[in-house]
Amino acid sequence: MDGGAFGAGKAGGAFDLHAFIRQPHTLLRLLSWLFAIVVFGSIVNEGYINQMDETQEHCIFNRNHNACNYGITVGVLAFLSCLLYLALDAYFPQISSVKDRKKAVLSDIGVSAFWAFLWFVGFCFLTNQWQASKEEDNPLNEGGDAARAAITFSFFSIFTWDYMDPSQDSGMPYAPYTNEEDATDAVGMYQQPPPADAFDTETQGYQTQNY
Repeated sequence: MDGGAFGAGKAGGAFDLHAFIRQPHTLLRLLSWLFAIVVFGSIVNEGYINQMDETQEHCIFNRNHNACNYGITVGVLAFLSCLLYLALDAYFPQISSVKDRKKAVLSDIGVSAFWAFLWFVGFCFLTNQWQASKEEDNPLNEGGDAARAAITFSFFSIFTWDYMDPSQDSGMPYAPYTNEEDATDAVGMYQQPPPADAFDTETQGYQTQNY
């Protein structure tokens, strides 16, 4: 089987870092990685506040610790997922087995859809809890910028993970596989057979055709 199945070129080819970084799929992966850092970093650093007469810190999102925990958990796991699949993208040209390449593509499709869904839920959850927050719980509006940053980049992450789906990305490192037999049949459809009188059996000679 040709090593170019799923569009990665022949297995064992030299890794080109410059070409790899310029791929749209890789850029989306890096953006998703950066957005995840912003989300969980904002919540960890400024997502917990307490009033002067309190010692216990509360989540800035309506004092709902589940909101902060969700944002941090999804952000950290998305960050790790981006690193894992960046490594897989870099290693992909070395995979010679078509079955293994197919598994990698299908897992990327599933993971991208899964994270797009989780970020959508996170965006809705954080937005709802931020709107429900009471002014008396945070009279000085501490951490407001961090909360808005977490919400904003949760929203952006929905689209970066959605467009990272290999089935929607024409610049992906692994394009859809085409069966060699199907490709041969497709080529054959465009080949016209020679005219019936192109070869004269009586004269045993090839006759000049007028086109």
